[in-house]
Amino acid sequence: MEMQIARSVEATLSPHPPSVASATCGAVLTDLPDCSHRVAVVLRLTGILLTVLCAIAAAVLTWPAFFRLERVYPIAQLVSFRGVLAAAFAIAVVVGLLLALIRPIRALALSLAAVAAVAAIANGAILVGRGGLGTDALPAKTESAVRVMTWNTAGPATPPETIAKIAVAMDADIVALPETTIETGERVAIAMRDLGHRMWAHHAEDPSTEWDAGSTTLLISPDLGDYAVIESSIDGTSNTSTVPSAVAMPTDGDGPIVVAAHAVAPRQSYMQEWRDDLRWLADQCATANVIMAGDFNATVDHMDGLGAGGGTLGLCRDAAIESGNGAIGTWSVAYPPVLGTPIDHVMATSGWKATGSLVLRSLDDSGSDHRPLIVQLEPVD
Repeated sequence: MEMQIARSVEATLSPHPPSVASATCGAVLTDLPDCSHRVAVVLRLTGILLTVLCAIAAAVLTWPAFFRLERVYPIAQLVSFRGVLAAAFAIAVVVGLLLALIRPIRALALSLAAVAAVAAIANGAILVGRGGLGTDALPAKTESAVRVMTWNTAGPATPPETIAKIAVAMDADIVALPETTIETGERVAIAMRDLGHRMWAHHAEDPSTEWDAGSTTLLISPDLGDYAVIESSIDGTSNTSTVPSAVAMPTDGDGPIVVAAHAVAPRQSYMQEWRDDLRWLADQCATANVIMAGDFNATVDHMDGLGAGGGTLGLCRDAAIESGNGAIGTWSVAYPPVLGTPIDHVMATSGWKATGSLVLRSLDDSGSDHRPLIVQLEPVD
């Protein structure tokens, strides 16, 4: 009887029979490797997904036209700064290689570094193809050559005397001055005349646009003949949407059609107007004898699909790219030239060939936030 009571008490005090406890512990220990394997698989798949997403993002920023996103917000804004993108991808390569020293994330870090390396090399190659670090001199001017200068002067920020001195020093025959009133343009022309370099001043304006951005002035040498701005540029019936462009036609002789271009900036609320402006500018390059210069607020990346017959924009080809300066930033002077964005252009159709170009980097303290671009064109026989 005493033995039975002792066994009953022992059974009551024991929470689990020995066999059940042993089985439970064995099951838990057996599941641990399986749980670890599942966690490893999830982490691996997450790493693969992250790598794929980064590769897609890098491809979009490097070749936006392939995805038809070159004029879509915010891709359009990001691809404007290819120099910055190339530098950012190069930095990402270094960061990835440093993170690869951490064993648990080594595979992921190396994968991301490889994606960044491809993107950095691709963007660098594109920049080199457009001229790389650029050239710093123009060829000697021939008798038949025409020199074209464009400079967004930022309204009154740039003194007319400074504009005149640079235009005369560059021996410019055509000067496109976005954000410049006709009053300022006339002062520039008078200053150039006093320096022995006569020019005629033309302009277009949009009174609804605030401050000097509503005016674009165009100076043309009398050596090219007499010119007049067409009526549709003056009254705005056919023009860029918000900030005006000036289309000047020769009234005697066989000089080129000259367009002083200014497209609106691609702010989020103006994206459609910006796209319309680029298409309008492309339409102006419809004959073999057109020279167009100004602030396009767009790089050649944004112009993909707007060219015709081998042109960059309509039938016009970008003269800076053809002469080795297409990668140098003309905006903003707050950034080094290789990191800026080349949104100011001189373009010409097949009647002209670019033989040299120059982005002036010594005038960053002149007042404007743009750098002047000068191109030398030769007529094609």
